[in-house]
Amino acid sequence: MPPFKIVVIGGGAAGFFGAITAAETFPAAEVVLLEKSKTVLNKVRISGGGRCNVTHSCFDNRKLIKNYPRGESFLRPLLKQFDATSTVNWFESRGIRLKTEADGRMFPVTDLSETIISCLLQEARRVGVQIRTSCGVKSLLPSASSWQIELLSGEFLEVDRVLIAVGGYPQAASYGWIPGLDETGQPNTTLVSPVPSLFTFNTPDNPLLSLAGVAVPDAVIRVSGTKQEQRGPVLITHWGFSGPAVLRLSAWAARELAELNYTHEIRINWLAALNENQVREQMQNYRQQHPKKQVATQSLFGLPARLWSALAAEAGISTVERWGELPGKSQNRLINLLTNSTFAVSGKSTFKEEFVTCGGIATDALKPETLESRTHPGLFFAGEVLDVDGITGGFNFQNAWTTGYVAGKNIGK
Repeated sequence: MPPFKIVVIGGGAAGFFGAITAAETFPAAEVVLLEKSKTVLNKVRISGGGRCNVTHSCFDNRKLIKNYPRGESFLRPLLKQFDATSTVNWFESRGIRLKTEADGRMFPVTDLSETIISCLLQEARRVGVQIRTSCGVKSLLPSASSWQIELLSGEFLEVDRVLIAVGGYPQAASYGWIPGLDETGQPNTTLVSPVPSLFTFNTPDNPLLSLAGVAVPDAVIRVSGTKQEQRGPVLITHWGFSGPAVLRLSAWAARELAELNYTHEIRINWLAALNENQVREQMQNYRQQHPKKQVATQSLFGLPARLWSALAAEAGISTVERWGELPGKSQNRLINLLTNSTFAVSGKSTFKEEFVTCGGIATDALKPETLESRTHPGLFFAGEVLDVDGITGGFNFQNAWTTGYVAGKNIGK
């Protein structure tokens, strides 16, 4: 009797974790991992600037799930099976120590993503996972109690169970070969149309572009005409704006921004803790106490000096103008720029080559306790191919470890 055969499609974090867990849980099964590219774990390699942000030190699952714009209720019960604490224990039990940085992100103490890659490859070899690269899938069809896989090379495989972990945009831009979708992979009840998440804003007409590298630690940024806003650090770049607040905004507003074709307006309050009236009151006090000081050269409210000077110039205030001589109109323009700067966004840029997708396989199309397809028995899903995505900070890798583990734990039953 031939061995029970499990195939995992996708050699990323979720695919590897699913394959390793399946091989450990069902040692009599033959587990094969197929990767379309020549190399595996490519996203792990580049994540965190080449350091691999393994997870986040949010060990309270009720708080952890609040970092997922899509998939919160879906992940909640899955985290009971494998959460951030489980991730830390899994890697440390295999000799990989993790460290926590000030913002909660967790990295290997080596600060090298290759440490995580080597661990996953070693574990896969230890439990007998067969890894095949340059093996793209052309079609996947159910056949009685088994599955027929046709590779791009023309080779056919007959297997018992399949785990799809092909990632998100752009790796899985074409879903046409996945059962349950039509030939073109167009959105239906199984597929939520995928669009990018976690990106920066391009503002080509931005007068502040010359300040690239200047960061404000606490600002509020909002998308005009929507309720979407985020508070936190904002970084001025050569092309527009980045930083944690921008990335979080792009994640939570991913669907709305896609509908706007990434052409919209943003407003920034550079003084997040203060509103317009509070700024006006403090500014009035300052100008009364220091009437002879120059406006443009004395930064207030803790703003970076270069940004303060640029906003003063934008308000029409000369470099020699003093507080005691400042016209009311000029002061009003400066207050408005400090609390309500407006920029036209025209396009987006990928954040450090890290692709994250809003959309994918609809979570209600799966059995929530096993991640098996409701309509195609023996077909499982894990990772970013699902309509689950987190903000930056290790949350997307945690989704990969969690869903990979749950699928791998159940795929051989």
